[in-house]
Amino acid sequence: MPPRKAPVSKRHLEPHRKTRNDGASFTGATMTAFPPRFFVTPEQIDAQVAAFYAAVRQHPQLGPLFARHVTDWPAHEEKIGRFWRNAILREGVYDGSPMLAHRQAGDVTPDHFPVWLDLFDTTLARTLPPEAAAAWSAIAHRIGRALSMGVTEARRPEGSVPRF
Repeated sequence: MPPRKAPVSKRHLEPHRKTRNDGASFTGATMTAFPPRFFVTPEQIDAQVAAFYAAVRQHPQLGPLFARHVTDWPAHEEKIGRFWRNAILREGVYDGSPMLAHRQAGDVTPDHFPVWLDLFDTTLARTLPPEAAAAWSAIAHRIGRALSMGVTEARRPEGSVPRF
């Protein structure tokens, strides 16, 4: 008797806007092996990102920090929108490295992440239904913990024991 094949996971085709390395946008599609983590639309993601960064620019601690690193807010918001569409909708449209960006910034400290997450959660509560806000918050907090540990590790003197 021939061996049975493993069941094939359902794949779905999701259209989305892609950005090439030269910055030009085009419409494409990505075959994904997994469904979205929770129901939220790309428009809701973009609205959350825009609302969050509007709040960041006004924040007494985060505003100056981000202003030192972000020179083109629309491009930054577009990139972060792609990050969240990748993390939530699994579109595969983000090709950056958040860990590397935060580690190389030089002035991002682990103390910034609770402030960032508090502002992000406040914005989520204003822009999304409670269930979607809670699901997105859980992902953001996992990412925040990982980034905080990465920033801590980047600041560790060479040869010293890691502290987590």
